[in-house]
Amino acid sequence: MPVERPDPAGGRSFGEEGARLSYGSYLRLPALLAQQVTESEPAAHDELLFITIHQVYELWFKLLLHELGDARDAMLAGEAYRPRLRLARARVIERLLVDQIDIVETMTPQDFLAFRALLAPASGFQSVQFREVEFVSGAKDEAFVARLHDATDDERARLVARLAEPTLWDGYLALLQAAGFAVDTGAARRAALASVSRDRDRYGALWDLAEALVDHDEQWALWRSRHVLMVERMIGRKSGTGGSTGAPYLATRLNLRFYPELWELRSHL
Repeated sequence: MPVERPDPAGGRSFGEEGARLSYGSYLRLPALLAQQVTESEPAAHDELLFITIHQVYELWFKLLLHELGDARDAMLAGEAYRPRLRLARARVIERLLVDQIDIVETMTPQDFLAFRALLAPASGFQSVQFREVEFVSGAKDEAFVARLHDATDDERARLVARLAEPTLWDGYLALLQAAGFAVDTGAARRAALASVSRDRDRYGALWDLAEALVDHDEQWALWRSRHVLMVERMIGRKSGTGGSTGAPYLATRLNLRFYPELWELRSHL
């Protein structure tokens, strides 16, 4: 850790200021590090890895929701610069989400089977924050709310709120409309996007923001693809612990795109 040094200008040590926090108290480390509780007895060696990686995913999802929500709100407020910053950070986080699968794959199928039966009916399908990311990105689906039987009242309320609130796509359309483009029909949006793509001197900020949305979409698609491969590597074609068909179900989500109109634009450039 960095060594605190007196401020030459004021002669005071930074450590003498603030709320007298320590590294551990600020990060709530005693509480945080007490949350990795294994279920197997005796404890299967790789269960700690499995718990840790999924808890870390949920922390990244929380940060993603923070960044994506701010990007959307800024677009709705007429800003184009701040949303690009937020989406750029989201892209880096999402690349990390994909890379974390490499850590999961250091666990062999045999080691996973040592504790997998204890997980049922828990499943990644039940991740409320994962669905929140999809909803705020534009892929809203009311059916997921009804299927999350184990969600708390607070989690269900969050998902219902996400269904009702604007998406990132709504924020981008608001910027197009503010720039004078019609966005009320698919044809109008295609024309608007084509105009933006052909005049980047005039609409460079809108084009860059559209590309940032595609980056976000692409990274989420890459995560889905790597997740399917990881599941197949671990359990083959077995059913998921939550009752889904496992890898076959996940494969049905591979073609999902948050912004299909931005992808379709490529065919007309």
